[in-house]
Amino acid sequence: MFKLGVQILVGLLLVSLSAVGQTGTLVPTKAPNPSLKKELARAIDRGNDYLVGAQTEGGFWSDGDYPAITSLALAALQGDPEEHHKAKKAAVLKRGYDYVLSSVKENGGIYRIESLMNYNTAVSVLALVAANDPAYAEVIRKSRNYLIRGQQDFGEIGKTDTVLDGGIGYGDRYPHSDLSNTVLALEAIYYSKHLVRDSAAAGDEDLDWDAAIQFIQNCQNLPETNDQAWVSGDAANKGGFVYFPGDSKAGEMKLPDGRVALRSYGSISYAGMLSYIYAEMDSKDSRVTAVRQWLEANYTLDENPGMGPQGLFYYYYTMSKALSLAGVEELSTESGESVDWARDLALKMLNSQRADGSWFNDNARWWEKDAALVTSYAVLTLQNLYRSL
Repeated sequence: MFKLGVQILVGLLLVSLSAVGQTGTLVPTKAPNPSLKKELARAIDRGNDYLVGAQTEGGFWSDGDYPAITSLALAALQGDPEEHHKAKKAAVLKRGYDYVLSSVKENGGIYRIESLMNYNTAVSVLALVAANDPAYAEVIRKSRNYLIRGQQDFGEIGKTDTVLDGGIGYGDRYPHSDLSNTVLALEAIYYSKHLVRDSAAAGDEDLDWDAAIQFIQNCQNLPETNDQAWVSGDAANKGGFVYFPGDSKAGEMKLPDGRVALRSYGSISYAGMLSYIYAEMDSKDSRVTAVRQWLEANYTLDENPGMGPQGLFYYYYTMSKALSLAGVEELSTESGESVDWARDLALKMLNSQRADGSWFNDNARWWEKDAALVTSYAVLTLQNLYRSL
């Protein structure tokens, strides 16, 4: 069991999850900062006002082919910690959820086109869980089963005999597994488990968690538990994660001994940390402590480590989730400095909000030139910080 410093159940959405079957709540472990929290609440209001104005007549945000973008916006609007403008948002939320529900397929998937099906389904499930509406329970349960059926098993059935076994991919193009889709699926499965526990319906499935842990481990630069040729124990990479076994979005590097290692990078390493949390691994496990050490050694708010400006707001978002869930108050950097990461990230987010209430990344990688998507990431990050301060 993953023994957190404080028992907090703050998932992708960080909204109302304790009210729909979870038992934990986010318990701040340091003295509150009322002034900073008030600034965060104001920034959240402004970000949500931007999202309200950006919704299309069809109820979706940005691109009607991808329910995940709309689901992130719905999550941001649902998670307002001070519940400002609740009445004003009601019609917006209804249109948004009507659009998401119109994307539900007979097989349980939530998508519009046959592209990124698992990604869209996982994020949509979390938005539906956040709504805290019993009317959505059956949709969530079927979509949860859809994600579970997406777990890959390429070799002998029931055995983790290939490095991609146990993971989950996009669900399109070709059979595959990657850590980005896996963490989202694990999160959706984890935060919807109360519906299965409380349901008498037959046919509910569960993930092979041992296989999932093996896949997560197969994405980690940790020679003690991963013997693939690309894995390195050098100081720059040890403990961090890559996109999937054999591929890193941060590329590769040649080591002094002539071997070629795949480079660990920031956002996917936080995804690895979160994956271990959702798999309920003990916080003292060597794999968990190794990724924590890599993240501390590479701590920065100036870039997504290893990726520069690419995926920067997703990096902030995964950082706020992982460190809040793990109950981490301060990080010890490579130089020995102790940093109040939540305060520093809060100030970074406040200073980067634009006049219209939105956030934006000049780098287009992973859709981060989409202001609605980035603003949703930013608002969710601020909500995580508000509750952890």
